[in-house]
Amino acid sequence: MALRPEEFYERARAAADDEVRIPLARMTGWDISPFEADGLRVSALRPPVLPEPRRHGEDPADCDECRSRDDGIWFDDKWRLARIPGVGVPLVLMLYPRDHYDMADLPDELAGELGVLTTHIVRHMQALPHISRAHVYRIGDGSAHLHVWFFARPEGQTQLYGSWLPVWDDLLPEYPADVADADAAAVADALTASYGGRRSGTSGQRNT
Repeated sequence: MALRPEEFYERARAAADDEVRIPLARMTGWDISPFEADGLRVSALRPPVLPEPRRHGEDPADCDECRSRDDGIWFDDKWRLARIPGVGVPLVLMLYPRDHYDMADLPDELAGELGVLTTHIVRHMQALPHISRAHVYRIGDGSAHLHVWFFARPEGQTQLYGSWLPVWDDLLPEYPADVADADAAAVADALTASYGGRRSGTSGQRNT
């Protein structure tokens, strides 16, 4: 059985200093870290908040992702893929079920489709010129509607390896939108050819 919230907090607090700051992680010393350890410090550890705040979309009637079920670059009857604007890396895509599901309540049929779709999306992103890797993330603390992130790592930027990539993405200047749009369209077209689906969310409409 997992530690109770207060037990977890007290165990972590025992490793902290007088300001309740835990020592820097080993990750901050990696050569792919976007930060220099000198002068960097950890935020003070806060006690648990119970009950936890409700995530966005806990009530499907208030879910933005449900209202956006026809927005994106690729669709089938159960899934949609969208490009996330304003990012620093070459391409960030997000896959959503069109109906209101989170990961834990995803029916087995859709769970199987998620695995196949994830593989196809990664394959097509990595086929883009000057993209070395596509990283896949699922977090879920902010929204109750399942969303899976796909980050494209630019070729040659080895400092952007691994788990620091989303942090680098937030630090880098915004990538040219016209280039990202063209690459997103190429992924969507390739996905339509390899998996099926369509480029429009509703009949007769083309979404970009």
